[in-house]
Amino acid sequence: MPCPDGVKLATRIWKPAVGGLWPVLLVRQPYHRAIASTVTSAHPTWYASQGYLVAVQDVRGRGDSDGSFAGFAQEAGDGATALAWARSLPGSNGRLGCYGFSYQGLTQLLCDDPTIRPDCLVPAMAGLDERLHWASDGGAHRWALGLAWALQLTAETVRRRGEEMAWQAIRHSLRSGAFLEDGLALLERHDPGGMGLGWFRLDPGHADGWTVHDPSETLLRQPMLLLGGWWDAQLEGIFDLQDRSLRAGGDPLLRIGDWTHLDWNGGLDRLQLAFFDHHLRDRPPPHPLARERFADLTTADWAQPSEPLHPEGVAPWRLGSQGLACIDGDEGRLLRPGEGGAGGNIWLVHDPWRPVPGRGGHLGLDAGPAERADLDRRGDVACFSSGTFETGLTLQGRPRLELEVAADQPGFDLCAALSIVRAGGRQVWQISTAVARFPGPEAQRRQRRVLVFQPLRASLASGERLRLSLAGAAWPQIAVISGNPDQLPGPVGPAHRVITLQLMLSEAKLWLQPIGSAKLG
Repeated sequence: MPCPDGVKLATRIWKPAVGGLWPVLLVRQPYHRAIASTVTSAHPTWYASQGYLVAVQDVRGRGDSDGSFAGFAQEAGDGATALAWARSLPGSNGRLGCYGFSYQGLTQLLCDDPTIRPDCLVPAMAGLDERLHWASDGGAHRWALGLAWALQLTAETVRRRGEEMAWQAIRHSLRSGAFLEDGLALLERHDPGGMGLGWFRLDPGHADGWTVHDPSETLLRQPMLLLGGWWDAQLEGIFDLQDRSLRAGGDPLLRIGDWTHLDWNGGLDRLQLAFFDHHLRDRPPPHPLARERFADLTTADWAQPSEPLHPEGVAPWRLGSQGLACIDGDEGRLLRPGEGGAGGNIWLVHDPWRPVPGRGGHLGLDAGPAERADLDRRGDVACFSSGTFETGLTLQGRPRLELEVAADQPGFDLCAALSIVRAGGRQVWQISTAVARFPGPEAQRRQRRVLVFQPLRASLASGERLRLSLAGAAWPQIAVISGNPDQLPGPVGPAHRVITLQLMLSEAKLWLQPIGSAKLG
């Protein structure tokens, strides 16, 4: 595909076996076009067999395309060119849809000409805010995820330059786990102008300098099928897209599965095909398409989120302890509305020599549900458990925790997990996590702190309990804070300090925000 500046973008096209004119499906990705987003979607030959012409394109500076790769910043201009070009392909009937996840989810939304747009689109696991939806959580960079993805993109950069030793060094660092220590140095050496390193140079606690993409309202009003996963780091971006589309006058469909970024448990290609058939071929779907459907994290059952939930899943819960919640995992109490015993103080010590690991959830390279009974037995993790539920309980929403915390050093992290306790306490099944960073001297003052968890829909069965766990680290999901104003967060070094946190529980509360409520930046 020729661009106005003379750059050519390599594109592979799959066609139906029989002649004719067909609607076009366009995918634009930064990985080789032969991969064709098959990590999560059916191969283009399947869509071609269903009567579609499928075009998969290497974006500028990737695969076999010309030019230099500049990340998301390049995609609005090239996106407009690609949309117009795809409509005019030989064999096209002039109707156009887009699909793809992650990077190729966002490329569907970036176009610098509001008069050019697809007829329908399926953005999956993507978001418009580079800070909040791609690079950070709770004011902290996504350390493992951010470095791993930036290095993956850099590996393609050095491959195209013919630098085999650099490619091998990056590959070895990723496979061995050494990238958690040397990843920034590799990026500085091999891709100093890259998008990933650029994110690490910006302050994740403030919006200054960060890009928030702004699709036209005409694009946001186009038919959209939005796909997200409870265990995916871009989930908040999908909810934000839904909100923006609704405010623009659109009527998007939304599906949130029990999925990680790469594991979709069978995918949604049949639904995606029905969506394209409806909007590109004027075929009614075989079944009415509900506006929203969520999969339950624990049962895997799909439900419409408007179904009524147990009222205890909405009212605030309280925390109580007589001071032993870090030593005895069953001493701290998560109190349902109306239960007494709230209050108390906890001293939680974070030792940088042995930081509490982050496990699973939406920020882990091992994303997904996680068994964490061993973590909750650590003395640097404070646990608060509910009583046993006599009847089942469904939780749906965005958990939010507020409590007063003060540190003895100028800066601390507060990392939290919600879990289901089973089998008399022998199994602790993590269902949502949150991180928040509080840098600077304000950390030493007694103040109300807020943690906003990954949204969820999860069901607890009779005989199970709910647990909140708090720690001062989630390594390597986020970097270890130093507690030293002269030392940036990162891998642990000799300048990192032991940090003692005082948790004051008298006014602490945990509750569920409706998922439609905006997450704090």
